[in-house]
Amino acid sequence: MPWRYSPDLNKIFCQLAKTCPVQMVVDSLPPRGAMLRATAIYKKSEYVAEVVRRCPHHERTPDSDVLAPAAHLIRVEGNSRADYKEDHVTSRHSVIVPYEPPQVGAECTTVLYNYMCNSSCMGGMNRRPILTIITLETQDGQLLGRRSFEVRVCACPGRDRKTEESNFRKEQEAKTTGKTPSKRSIKESSSSTPRPEGSKKAKLSNSSDEEIYTLQVRGKERFEMLKKINDSLELSDIVPPSDLDKYRQKVVSKTKKEKDGQAPEPKRGKKLMVKDEKSDSD
Repeated sequence: MPWRYSPDLNKIFCQLAKTCPVQMVVDSLPPRGAMLRATAIYKKSEYVAEVVRRCPHHERTPDSDVLAPAAHLIRVEGNSRADYKEDHVTSRHSVIVPYEPPQVGAECTTVLYNYMCNSSCMGGMNRRPILTIITLETQDGQLLGRRSFEVRVCACPGRDRKTEESNFRKEQEAKTTGKTPSKRSIKESSSSTPRPEGSKKAKLSNSSDEEIYTLQVRGKERFEMLKKINDSLELSDIVPPSDLDKYRQKVVSKTKKEKDGQAPEPKRGKKLMVKDEKSDSD
């Protein structure tokens, strides 16, 4: 089936350029000449002012609907009275069809829509979620009714619907129990979880620690400074932490004595020579 609808998400999952039936139900019969308009907008507020249009690749791809402009995302299938519009103020694309009462024995009017670009297409929707807004209007533009639903155009509607519904239920369960995980806790838990031994991703991430890199430095003084830093890092990898602390204390003590003007003590077995003093052997 090329389309799926999720009541929990109020979202349609459909394939590219495949028939997607949308049922229209009204409380009372609208006046004669009423129209149904379908408009696509971006769901997130940072993109809502941007016009939803097809990607350059699909825009250049010829299709059977010669009445529809190439850039329009939403098409109406099987209705020669479809009229494609572009707002002169917002430049938004929409498609209008005359409202037709339900057939005898039916409770709703069905309009067949096609979505002519994938949600993942670069230069088009680019993985940004969209809403389709259906409005019932009079001939002079008066609004009679309005409904909206989210749309995802993908290769596997059934699979993507199950995945998003599963994620949605997990979020709802976390909210009801009051244990909504923060981004930090999710990151910490994922980093503490051991990866399987055969994981290629784990191997790739660990191999960078053993690689050797070359850094070009201008000036000998700067080179010597960076070399000392590198030597100390290499030393910290080899020397145990306890020995490293002892070494640091020894260096600090020696530096303090030199600042106080005390001469360093001679090594064991050697006599400190003072100027104009002769050794015992002389």
